[in-house]
Amino acid sequence: MMDDSGEAQKQRGRIFTDIPKHTVAAAAYITNIKGQVLLVQTYHRHDTWELPGGQVEEGETLEEAVIREVEEESGIEVNVQGVSGVYQNRQTGVVVVIFIGEMTGGRLRTSTETKAARFVDPSPQTFEQLVTRPQFLARTLDAYSGASVPFRAAWPSEAANHSF
Repeated sequence: MMDDSGEAQKQRGRIFTDIPKHTVAAAAYITNIKGQVLLVQTYHRHDTWELPGGQVEEGETLEEAVIREVEEESGIEVNVQGVSGVYQNRQTGVVVVIFIGEMTGGRLRTSTETKAARFVDPSPQTFEQLVTRPQFLARTLDAYSGASVPFRAAWPSEAANHSF
């Protein structure tokens, strides 16, 4: 028999009130034709260089978001081929997907979010000097290792037939 006491109602209410809330972000390890890696320095994290990226907006795929963010922050147009890692910050509720890709066009520039953007010769030593925040360094070194997995967004017909 179902208990319709206040406690049971509270438990049912938790379904709707305790839904985890996360922010999803995407960043990219982008190389140019010389094999150099794109890094940016933002105004709000001026103490470190990092891979360009940002928050996924409502209705965007991860791929669309990372392509948009890289272009917004650096002026560089990219093609992404795989994912090097997925990272979760439990304190902030941010989940970050790091893509690996290559420059396809554009012109290096700064933006309202970035005070500097540059390509660097990749090496653990270079990254350790420039990427001073441990979580950003770990993501960059993981991408530098070259390991990646494929990705794809669900097409609308697939999304309608499957629950994720």
